[in-house]
Amino acid sequence: MELEKLHRRMIEGIRRLGVKPEVVEAMEKVPRHLFVPEDRVHEAYDDHPLPIGDGQTISAPHMVAMMCDLLDIEPGNKILEVGGGSGYHAAVMAELVGKDGEIYTIERFERLAEFARENLKRAGYENVKIFVGDGSLGLPEFAPYDRINVTCAAPSIPPPLLDQLRVGGRMVIPIGRYMQELYLVEKREDGIHREIKGDVVFVPLIGKYGFRE
Repeated sequence: MELEKLHRRMIEGIRRLGVKPEVVEAMEKVPRHLFVPEDRVHEAYDDHPLPIGDGQTISAPHMVAMMCDLLDIEPGNKILEVGGGSGYHAAVMAELVGKDGEIYTIERFERLAEFARENLKRAGYENVKIFVGDGSLGLPEFAPYDRINVTCAAPSIPPPLLDQLRVGGRMVIPIGRYMQELYLVEKREDGIHREIKGDVVFVPLIGKYGFRE
C-alpha cells in the first residue's frame, strides 16, 4: 500500500511536467519498484537517479518522462535503446509502443542485462529484447528504427546510430562528458536536424563512437 501511495505521488509530479497524457499513463502502469535493487525499493518512486550496480544508474522518473515525450513514441514503433540499465525505461516505452511494437535494448554489462531481463519478465513485458555489446554501434541487424533512445552521454552523435534511424525518425541523446546537453535529433528528407532541449547528467557511453574507459 505504501508503494502504491508513493507511485501515485510520483505520477502527480510527472503530470505537472506537461508531458503527453500517453506518457503519464505508461508510467502509471509500470511498477518502478520492480526495476531497482532490493535495498533501494523504498526510494523507487523518488524523483532522482538510483545506483543499480557497475557504476550505472536508473534515470530519475522526470527524465524518463521527458525523453519519452520528446521521442513522440507511437503504437507499433520499433525502438532501439542504448543503455538498457535495469529495464525500466524500456518497460515504459513498451507500454507506449503496445503489443505490435518492438524494443531492442543494448547494454554493456552482462550482469545488468540479465537483471533487466529478470525485471521485465517479472513485470510481464515480452516485447523487449536485450543484447550485450557496444551501444555506440547500435544493432544494425534490426534496423531501421523509428526511434532511438540513448540513455548515456556521447562525445557526439555516433554515425552508426544515425545510419540506423529511418527517415522521419527521432533520436534523443545526451552529448558531452561533464557539461551535457540533451539533443532531439530528427532525420528528415532534407537532412539531420538537431535541437538542444536542456542540460542533463548521464553516465558516459563507452565504445568505439563513445568515450574510452
